[in-house]
Amino acid sequence: MAASYSFKAGLWRYPGEAGWHFLTLPADVADDIRARSSGHSKAFGSVKVAAEIAGHAWQTSLFADTRTGTYLLPVKKDIRAKAEISDGDEVAVRLSLQNP
Repeated sequence: MAASYSFKAGLWRYPGEAGWHFLTLPADVADDIRARSSGHSKAFGSVKVAAEIAGHAWQTSLFADTRTGTYLLPVKKDIRAKAEISDGDEVAVRLSLQNP
C-alpha cells in the first residue's frame, strides 16, 4: 500500500514569467517521503505522487527544494481554477506516493 499524507499548506507563486504555483510540504511529511523514496527518486530528486485538492486529483511529481530541505508540490492552473484557490490561500492536500 502506498504511503499517503494529508496536510495544509499555503499556495504561493514563484516569481517570474512562468507563474508556477507551489505548495511547500511540511518538514515531517517531507522527511517521511525522503526516507520512503530513497533510491527511487527521479531527475532532480523528483518523486512521483498522486495529489488531491478539494476533490480534484492529478498525477505530478514533487521537487526537492534544497534551500528549505523539503519538497515542492506544483499545482496546475486547471486544478487551481477547479478548486477555486489562488496565491496566498491555505490549502488542504491529500498526497500519495506512486511506486515508492
